[in-house]
Amino acid sequence: MEIIGNPLLEKFNTPFGTLPLDRIETECYEPAFDEGIKQLEEEISKITAQRDEPTFGNTIVALERCGRLLDCVSSAFYNVLNADANDAMMEISQRIAPKLSESTNNIYLNEKLFQRVKYVYDNRESLSLDVEDARLLEETYTAFKNRGAVLSPEKKAEYRKLSSELDLLTLQFEQNALKDKNRFELHLQNKSDIAGLPESICESAAALAKEKGKEKGWLFNLSAPSYIPFMQYAENRALREKLYRAYMNIGNKNDEFDNKSVICQIVNIRLAIANLLGYPTYADYRLEHTMAKSPANVYQLLNGLLAAYKPVALDEYREIRKFAAECEHSDDFEVMPWDWSYYSEKLKHQRFNVNDEMTRPYFRLDMVVDAIFGLATELYGVTFKENKSIPVYNPEVCTYEVYDADGSFLAILYADFFPRDGKQSGAWMNNLKSQYRNPDGTDSRPHIIIVTNFTRPTADKPSLLTFAEVETFLHEFGHALHGILAKGRYASLSGTNVYHDFVELPSQFMENWLREKFFLNRVARHYQTGEKIPDELVHRLIDSSNFNAGYRCCRQLSFGYLDMAWHSLKHSFDGDVSAFEREAWKDTQILPDAGDTLMSSQFGHIFSGGYAAGYYGYKWAEVLDADAFAAFREEGVLNKAVAARFRQLLSAGGAEDPMSLYLRFRGKAPSIEALLQRDGIPK
Repeated sequence: MEIIGNPLLEKFNTPFGTLPLDRIETECYEPAFDEGIKQLEEEISKITAQRDEPTFGNTIVALERCGRLLDCVSSAFYNVLNADANDAMMEISQRIAPKLSESTNNIYLNEKLFQRVKYVYDNRESLSLDVEDARLLEETYTAFKNRGAVLSPEKKAEYRKLSSELDLLTLQFEQNALKDKNRFELHLQNKSDIAGLPESICESAAALAKEKGKEKGWLFNLSAPSYIPFMQYAENRALREKLYRAYMNIGNKNDEFDNKSVICQIVNIRLAIANLLGYPTYADYRLEHTMAKSPANVYQLLNGLLAAYKPVALDEYREIRKFAAECEHSDDFEVMPWDWSYYSEKLKHQRFNVNDEMTRPYFRLDMVVDAIFGLATELYGVTFKENKSIPVYNPEVCTYEVYDADGSFLAILYADFFPRDGKQSGAWMNNLKSQYRNPDGTDSRPHIIIVTNFTRPTADKPSLLTFAEVETFLHEFGHALHGILAKGRYASLSGTNVYHDFVELPSQFMENWLREKFFLNRVARHYQTGEKIPDELVHRLIDSSNFNAGYRCCRQLSFGYLDMAWHSLKHSFDGDVSAFEREAWKDTQILPDAGDTLMSSQFGHIFSGGYAAGYYGYKWAEVLDADAFAAFREEGVLNKAVAARFRQLLSAGGAEDPMSLYLRFRGKAPSIEALLQRDGIPK
């Protein structure tokens, strides 16, 4: 039933049926959520009210197709909440979370529905299902089992209570971190305070100061385009320390935005849920349904990488410390965490004669967009056409139609590039609409969004990216291609709906192109002259790509160990969060302990995102992506046959076991050798 006056509940009169994001007022969301939940309940009731014997079609497929309105409303709301939030949106999220949690529990704890699902699952051997249908049945049954369907009535009630509390706590964690991060400002008014900072960074900081109503000076905050270059270039060590401590204490100030008690509650509830379902730890519970399968296998990966990379990282630290001591004319100078980026950047420039400010003029955002789109055209035949008539939630958002080589429509791609108040830090890809096939067999194509926090344009310059920002774009574009190329029957198995330790393969795979000379020549053009980047600079960029590779790996491993420590707890935790963190990742630490800092209180990936007991997946994906790219190097980096095989892996989404997909692409199991070789790590 259409409800007039709420664009979310009316038929979308928009290009390609895209969300009417420009017309959705904040007050539209709650009634739309309520209507979506109501329709979902009615759809579930129709399934359970059937008198016919449960079948794959009338139960599993019917369940898969439930909740389209709720999915639509949720996609619109949470994408805007993460990218363009305000206080009213955050308040709505707090009110909506219990309703959504209850709705989810009403499905998975519905005894009649589960009995129908179980009946089909128990008779699966006689159904002659193809691979994708069998996968949907397996995933559906597992989802019910993992969400309490097999529990007794008393334990179901306990599960319902715990899961509802957990949903609210993860939302609270996310919003505390965002509010705390956004309130920090470093307003500098003395020229000496910005010594060492490149002109482009100072211009951006001056523009931000004016935007925030400051009459003069330069304003820095904790967003990546502000924080990272300050740590790399600012000569004032005391200010670097101040900014570092502000960043490393997000959510750790013992005030209304403090996350330490929230962390304790989250990990204890997760442990309680795991125990309720028969698992000793939350990690055991989460990892059963992944490529890793068990905590032991995760630790085997982490320990193996640490053994290979830590000796290299320690050598790198000694080298940076020696260099810093020479710079400061002090033999006992100790490189602290707020010094690392500064002296690393100086040594990198000395050794390779390359830094971000030398390369930034060659990475104009619109040219980078064209080059990355062009790479997708060359590899997979897909093309992109900007369409400014597609509605957006913020005028800065760009929109594109995506077409296949045969001219058929593939997807809509949104791109939201710049930081703003109310936007989460970092970068991500998400679905505004997943790909699936309608009951009549027609292909309903996806709507994909990439969100980043890239360097903004200034009054005098366009948006000029750092090398790392280009790499981030490639990463998120890899996720986007995973969704754009989806070719399945079911939304729940489409695109990035794969095991969480497989989802980073397509994204990290794309980063490899930035080490290729032909692509650097294509992507890097001077924003004023249009001249391609000098070959000499390309060589220096490639030669410097492994600089501090040992340290970078150990830093990522530290997050993996920290995640596993929090989610391998066997008893409830009420101790010191900071002490726990130091113990959890002590073996990975290369730099001296700064004291009075905390990573866990802002670690959104594991406490408010989907990476709990899964952050190791980034390193596992590096093993996969290095091995996968080796196939391109062996057969030709633009080899059409290899690209076609990789596209098949992307298109399949979660319709098959990921290792089966990988083996079909590569012809052999992945090994760590390609990663070690790429990073220049001795065996």
